[in-house]
Amino acid sequence: MNKVERITPLESRQKVIAGEALLVCAYESDDKFRHYQLDGAISFHAYKAMLSTLAFDQEIIFYCN
Repeated sequence: MNKVERITPLESRQKVIAGEALLVCAYESDDKFRHYQLDGAISFHAYKAMLSTLAFDQEIIFYCN
């Protein structure tokens, strides 16, 4: 298993804007996702639905408040 790396919000934003990473809200609740949604983020349910289509080396950034 790979080590979990913590990055700053600015680094996260830059990676998402550049298309280098997928930003995922880690809450399974759709209500929490709507409340805490960041620009460019997808819900945990959307992430799970697309999981089988993601490249093995796709960088994924999970966040929660």
